[in-house]
Amino acid sequence: MNVTDYGWLILLFPLVGSILIGLGHRVLPGRAAGIIGTTAIGLAFLAALGAFFQLQDEPHELRQITSVLYDYASTVGVDAEMSILVDPLSLLMCLVVTGVSTLIHLYSLSYMWSDKGYARFFSYLNFFVFSMLLLVLAGNFLLLIVGWAFVGAASYLLISYWYRRTTATTAGVKAFVINVVGDIGLVLGTYFIFKHTGTLDFLKTFEGAEEFATEGNGDLTAGLILLLVGAFAKSAQVPFHTWLPDAMEGPTPVSSLIHAATMVTAGVYLIARMHPLFEQAPAAADVAAITGAVTLLVAGTIGLVVTDLKRVIAYSTMSQIGYMIMAVGGGAYVAGLFHLMTHAFFKALLFMAAGSVIGAMAGQQDLDKMGGFRKAMPFTFGCFVVGGLALAGVPPFSGFFSKDEILLILGDRGGWYWALYVAGYVGAILTAIYTWRMIFRAFWGEPCPEAKELEAGHLHHAEVHTNPANGEVEDTDVGFPGSEHHIAERNAPMKVAMGGLAVLAVVGGVVQIPEVTHALDSFLEPSFEESAIAQASDNTGLMVFGLALGTVLAMVGIAIAYRLWVQTPEVPARIQARFSFLHRLFVNKWYFDELIDLVIVRPFAWFGRFGQQTFERLVVGAALIGGPTGLVRVGSATVRALQSGFLRAYAALLFAGVAATVFYFLVQS
Repeated sequence: MNVTDYGWLILLFPLVGSILIGLGHRVLPGRAAGIIGTTAIGLAFLAALGAFFQLQDEPHELRQITSVLYDYASTVGVDAEMSILVDPLSLLMCLVVTGVSTLIHLYSLSYMWSDKGYARFFSYLNFFVFSMLLLVLAGNFLLLIVGWAFVGAASYLLISYWYRRTTATTAGVKAFVINVVGDIGLVLGTYFIFKHTGTLDFLKTFEGAEEFATEGNGDLTAGLILLLVGAFAKSAQVPFHTWLPDAMEGPTPVSSLIHAATMVTAGVYLIARMHPLFEQAPAAADVAAITGAVTLLVAGTIGLVVTDLKRVIAYSTMSQIGYMIMAVGGGAYVAGLFHLMTHAFFKALLFMAAGSVIGAMAGQQDLDKMGGFRKAMPFTFGCFVVGGLALAGVPPFSGFFSKDEILLILGDRGGWYWALYVAGYVGAILTAIYTWRMIFRAFWGEPCPEAKELEAGHLHHAEVHTNPANGEVEDTDVGFPGSEHHIAERNAPMKVAMGGLAVLAVVGGVVQIPEVTHALDSFLEPSFEESAIAQASDNTGLMVFGLALGTVLAMVGIAIAYRLWVQTPEVPARIQARFSFLHRLFVNKWYFDELIDLVIVRPFAWFGRFGQQTFERLVVGAALIGGPTGLVRVGSATVRALQSGFLRAYAALLFAGVAATVFYFLVQS
């Protein structure tokens, strides 16, 4: 088998898994749907490994291989093909997506065991993975747009998976609408690019990038800004980020999949894939880098005050994706993708560990109600610590190397990139504080009743099941969470999945240790060898300073969190009272939801009501439809009146008509 054969198999396995589960769930025995779904993604991961090893046998200059399944449309200059592009960049994404997704599926086998929609869940999950793989393997803009739209649709299905929860369906609609706005940007951006290049194929487009920039730089910049709209919406960057925390309404494995391996990384991949175009339009690249920096700071401040366990991790995702967007926008492509890979490991781990804690809390997610789980859940606690250290950037955990690699390259570029460098380290200390605030509040302090119950050997189950977001009473039938809760300490699949990710979160950084290993640089070189700015930094002094500063900030952040939430837990309330304005600002998420409601939602809602109640009723209904109808009605009534049935009336009408005719001709003569 050649490389592209493996590429098609990567797509085939999850698609077949989704269809097989979706169509055959009624005849599948027991919980076979979960096994089929997990096996399908595992086979896709093995196919990605096969493609990886096969690609290494290709000459360095031939490691970008396109395979065309068939021509979808080839007319009037449109070369729309069903083609995939297998190169180091797409293979890295495939390995991350399928590898982490396999562990998430394994975790879900136990976590979703009692859910009445078990088969539906795994069918959706397989479709989600297929959609993301289609997106990253697409060899042209047509297939990219299809994969992009499929990811949005799959996210709606999974966020709204518990469809009898109004909060879940509302969150799903919100995510879908914002991502459709991004889809529109992607399509319009593609039009601007196609108008000048005359091709939808990626490699052909990149070959004509310099000529495109010379002939229509304005169109190129506009097209790339529109592509960024799609990237920002999918990757939850300011101001298109408001859907991401609400997406926590989906089951915890969905949160893990969206945040770690699939959806939110799509924008990072898009910018990295389009780097030949962005380098010809630096203004658009600067927009990406600045937006990433703003996002990581905004998300970091909100993470300091959020009390929902999953939402704290969600805002950390938004912040870490900001680092990646800032990296690829600033030309640090390999560093951004390195952080994408390590982030997938520790973020999936954190969500899985959070799911285990939520299981012990019988579905509750409020940090204010948690505490003291350290002894009751030692394995989950250990995984949380590993994930927290990696996220905070403590050496030698994977996040330490990848985050500092980004900031090293941006700082080495100098100029205004120093502002991004400073923003990155400010974000680093915020990350350490809110991450360990979460860990200390959940695992330290006086054990909560649920923790005490678990220490006594009994897993807490609520007498009345409620929605953790609004307290509404729920049943456990289809459309709501199942009746049972599961924790890693008692379920082998959950423990294996979390253990594997914990190991990766520890050792994942070894592929790119400064001055020691450059495996990722070497592997990705064919995808970025034409880049004029993508290069590793050789500034040893800045590297040492950055590594030392990152370590100090991470440790200081953890120390601050320990001081505030363990040693002096009464102090945060005093700080909150003293800086009440900032606290309100952060608690209300910088008022982005309210701003969007005021500027976009309300005007469009008013316009819709005006169109329905005024324009449609008076103009369309009364004038355009009612006017002609009224004329016909009056005319028919007149004709009916004339048809009286009396002979003398018909004779009089005939006489009047003849008289009128004679009079007309007399006048004319």
